[in-house]
Amino acid sequence: MRIPLLKKLGMMTACLLLTATAARAQKTTEILWDNYGVPHVYGATENDMYYAFGWAQMHNHANLLLKLYGQARGRAAEYWGEKYVASDKQIHLFNLPETARQTYAKNKGADKARLDAFVNGVNAYARAHPEALDPAMKQVLPVTVPDVLAHTARVLCLEFLAGEDIQNVARTLAPGSNSYAIAPSKSASKNALLVANPHLPWGDFYLFFEAQLTAPGFNAYGTALVGMPVLTIAFNEHLGWTHTVNTIDASDRYALTLREGGYLLDGKTQAFEKKTVALKIRQPDGSLKTQDLALSYAKQGPVVGEKNGKAYAVRIAGLENAFLGAQYHAMAKAANWQAFESALKRQQNPMFNVVYADQTGNILYLFNGNVPKRAAGDWAFWHGTVAGTSSKYIWSQYHPYLELPKVFNPATGFVQNANDAPWTSTYPPVLKPESFPAYMSPRETMALRPQHAVNMIKDDASITYDELVAYKLNTTMEAADRFLDDLLAAVQQHPEPTADKAAAVLRTWDKATNADSRGAVLFARWFDQIDAGMMAVPFNSAQPVTTPDGLKDPQAAVALLVKAATEVEKQYGSLDVAWGDVNRFKVGGYEFPANGGSAKYGLFRTIYFQRNPAYNKNYAFHGDSYVAITEFGPTVKAQVLLSYGNATQPGSKHIGDQLSLLAQKKLRPALLTRAEVLANTEEKEQLRPSPAMP
Repeated sequence: MRIPLLKKLGMMTACLLLTATAARAQKTTEILWDNYGVPHVYGATENDMYYAFGWAQMHNHANLLLKLYGQARGRAAEYWGEKYVASDKQIHLFNLPETARQTYAKNKGADKARLDAFVNGVNAYARAHPEALDPAMKQVLPVTVPDVLAHTARVLCLEFLAGEDIQNVARTLAPGSNSYAIAPSKSASKNALLVANPHLPWGDFYLFFEAQLTAPGFNAYGTALVGMPVLTIAFNEHLGWTHTVNTIDASDRYALTLREGGYLLDGKTQAFEKKTVALKIRQPDGSLKTQDLALSYAKQGPVVGEKNGKAYAVRIAGLENAFLGAQYHAMAKAANWQAFESALKRQQNPMFNVVYADQTGNILYLFNGNVPKRAAGDWAFWHGTVAGTSSKYIWSQYHPYLELPKVFNPATGFVQNANDAPWTSTYPPVLKPESFPAYMSPRETMALRPQHAVNMIKDDASITYDELVAYKLNTTMEAADRFLDDLLAAVQQHPEPTADKAAAVLRTWDKATNADSRGAVLFARWFDQIDAGMMAVPFNSAQPVTTPDGLKDPQAAVALLVKAATEVEKQYGSLDVAWGDVNRFKVGGYEFPANGGSAKYGLFRTIYFQRNPAYNKNYAFHGDSYVAITEFGPTVKAQVLLSYGNATQPGSKHIGDQLSLLAQKKLRPALLTRAEVLANTEEKEQLRPSPAMP
């Protein structure tokens, strides 16, 4: 029988499609779990890879994940009771659930498919492993893409970007980070080097999840904040990047003058927009009580509260960004600088510095984010409370990528950021503050930690990989380098028995905060009492890495040393108590003597401790979270560490299992090839991702 050509071609096409579909059905996506609980995902497609990424996050963090998504939905009080009312109010005040639904609708094609795949993986794990879930968390299921997007917006915009404005308090411990990118001109191997080192609290939505994601045309290793559907600090075979919290002001708090039930704007009374949200609150007996939340909005933004006859509204940049996940996917997939920069230009991330390095030898510092275009005012003006009586202070546009401070391939051979302003991103500085709007970033500031970061490497003309690791793990106090000699000279000038004893301890101290360092506890107690007014030479932006310096009043400094020594001896029974006897690492069932300390001492190994009076010890709760030190040679190599471990699920052996390495000041090799992973595999999972659910 003769078959017409077009019909024959149609049959052949259909046959090929059926064959491809059948072959696809036979392919599985694999997760190889290594000995530290890190998933190495090998996806048949990119969508399958993200499905497995959602599955893997549930595998290690299911209860935490569902809690975070329940909060982002604005129904946490309904699920878990009264203590979540404030959280729910904030979610609804900033309209995160509805905005998330709108931003999800803007995602089309491959962007939408990746989000769907991640969420399908989350829900598939819950269906397959109901026994792993806390019954109280199951009521959040099924998770939706808007839940994930609302969670992302909550963390980035409400917590990182606007937390201070919403809470109206200066945070005592703001999120922070360290970073370096070393160019071939300053690298012993002539390969670019990158240090990623975020410092965040060790719990809740601040936790990182480490993973390797691989699919045809895609291979990236890094971390995401728990609950986020993409890697946010990562590297691939060609390039890598990290983030640090920048000195951006992209959230503003306005004081509104109340009048006649409204507020004053441009000389006229404006009515507040109002809406009511019926909030359900679970009672101790399991019943639900409904409470109506009355929410108000001004032209400036949502009203977060009233105080002393004023109402306060907060305006946040970037809440409307719909394609953050697509941007991070493009960053992780980029094979060169041009593709990576193209992703950056999307400007979907409302904040964070970007520090970058690649195999070609390029390095970059970028003051990234949605910086509002403002009519007037400097950084201090906008960082304070802004008068809400004039509409000229209500911004609506952002500076484009080309107008942001950036340093690309500087002659100095390095860029760094330790949460300092962009002007000191390399040394000697190349950016001029006067070339940018006065509100872009503060101008007269560089704390001791970024000074220490610069001072460690600026004079090293040939940095080896091992040296860079040592710089990252350095526990020396810049404050001791700067002020210890002045203090000891002051004691000689003004001798006193207790001060003499303290000085004897400090003379033999190594200026470090290693577990066995003796003298660090005493010096820190003394330095805690010092303020800028007591320093002989104040900070000078013309000498940003050597000031402040000296002691203005040596006799007063000795008196403070006597006070510190008396307190330390009374509290610990000895002036030379070891740092690690006082400060401890403790996660899960693991506990070790600690090293590192507060950034205020100029420590690059940044760890913050909370005192537990019952044990008379301090326990780490914030600081060095994740470390990745990468060399971009012909074959990429990296060492990594996730301080608190890669899991929170009850019973997981990976809660705190990396803490011993942290205590030993060691990193572990990143397993980048399949052969390396297989040699260190503790569990294998084969997944057959299901089609997207409606």
